[in-house]
Amino acid sequence: MPRSYFIVALSIVIVLITGFSRVANPPQAEISNGIITAKLFLPDHENGYYRATRFDWSGVISSLAYKGHQYFGQWYDNYDPLINDAIMGPVEDFSPLGYEEAKVGGVFVKIGVGALEKIKEEKYRFSHTYNLVNGGEWKVKTYQKRVEFRHELIDADGYGYLYTKVVELVDDKPILVLKHTLENIGIQPIKTSVYNHNFFVIDQEMTGPNIKTTFPYKVYLDNSEEKKKVNFNGLGMVSDHTISFSRYFEKGENVYTDALMGFRDLPEDYQFSVMNTKTGAGVKVTGDKALEKIVYWANARTYCAEPYIRLELDPGETINWKNEYDFFTFEKE
Repeated sequence: MPRSYFIVALSIVIVLITGFSRVANPPQAEISNGIITAKLFLPDHENGYYRATRFDWSGVISSLAYKGHQYFGQWYDNYDPLINDAIMGPVEDFSPLGYEEAKVGGVFVKIGVGALEKIKEEKYRFSHTYNLVNGGEWKVKTYQKRVEFRHELIDADGYGYLYTKVVELVDDKPILVLKHTLENIGIQPIKTSVYNHNFFVIDQEMTGPNIKTTFPYKVYLDNSEEKKKVNFNGLGMVSDHTISFSRYFEKGENVYTDALMGFRDLPEDYQFSVMNTKTGAGVKVTGDKALEKIVYWANARTYCAEPYIRLELDPGETINWKNEYDFFTFEKE
């Protein structure tokens, strides 16, 4: 083989190996309080596990173990860092800022991601991965029991923010806390909704009769014409305080509704529990802000109550909010 061909071939191999290593070895951190151990993927513009534009890049929890039970993990079949939902854990999605006002070729903003290029399309699509024009600056600090994420974006068509998220394990308790601070450092007001998708995969149990989501109040579905979509089809069941499933899902099946009702406009109604009755593992989720709405979605591998809250900040204003995950075990059914 001529030397020039050998060098080219070797270069290709190095590039391929480097590419594979970036996918296989993204930056990570592990935290523990002696009761819970959690593993997190860290944001990185070049090598991060998740580099799509739907979800906030911070707080991606790939594994959380408590008393021999696992609560998060991979639920999707195909992985690519640029796939919108190739992500794990209690991850958050902010509605876009400035999308309607932006011209084609201009930018709009996703908090926790950055400034994105607007393309010619009928409306914003969360499933599309947009070109990242300005990724802002990430700073991450890791400690034994917590990871602190700080994302700063300045002057993206008048939008600017300082966003901080702390993922922390509480001392001597089986509790994980997500603490958020958002400061508007731009000249445009920030008006957005944010929800946590909560991709639970409790002990790898497939979605079916052993999975239950319960609320401290009676829940029901609003089937009025005003609601966008109700797709439970007898597979998902809403009864009294509980969402459950009549049978195991087949591959490709899913349920969805944005018509879940029953909660009041009070912070104390931001709470629900998810349980795997086969293995006796559960988690109670609470928030400290009033709910805007609750979406529920599940496929064969994951089951997700998605609570939304509304955030509105004028320039110079700051808002804080918190979510708590209290893990528990119980007698198996």
